[in-house]
Amino acid sequence: QLQLVESGGGLVQPGGSLRLSCVASGSPLDYYAIGWFRQAPGKEREGVSSISSRGGSTKYEDSVKGRFTISRDNAKNTVYLQMNSLKPEDTAVYYCAADYNGGYSDYIPLGVMEYDYWGQGTQVTVSS
Repeated sequence: QLQLVESGGGLVQPGGSLRLSCVASGSPLDYYAIGWFRQAPGKEREGVSSISSRGGSTKYEDSVKGRFTISRDNAKNTVYLQMNSLKPEDTAVYYCAADYNGGYSDYIPLGVMEYDYWGQGTQVTVSS
C-alpha cells in the first residue's frame, strides 16, 4: 500500500519561495504519476501541477506557470514542488497524490478522481 507524506510548507512572505516534498513509502514511485493539489478555505480542491511516471511530461495550472516547478527523484521516492514568487492567493493546504500507471509512461491523469493515493497535506501560508 502506497503512503504519501508531504512536507516543506510554512509561512512565507509574498515573493518568497518554498519547496514542498512528497515522500512515498510502501512501494516504489517509479510507476506512478504524481499530482500536486491545493485547497483553500471555502474552495474546492484544485490541481496545481502533475508529472508523469517517466518524468517526461508535466502540467501546470495557469496561475502557477512560470513560478512553480515539479520534479521527481525516483531513487529517493520523492516528488518536489518548487514554488517561487509566492502570492497570497497561493495560500492553501497542498496535497500530493499518486496514480498507478503500471509502468513508465508519459500519461498525466486528467482530474482528481483518477488519483488513487493521497497524502495528508501541508499548509502553505503567504502573508506579510
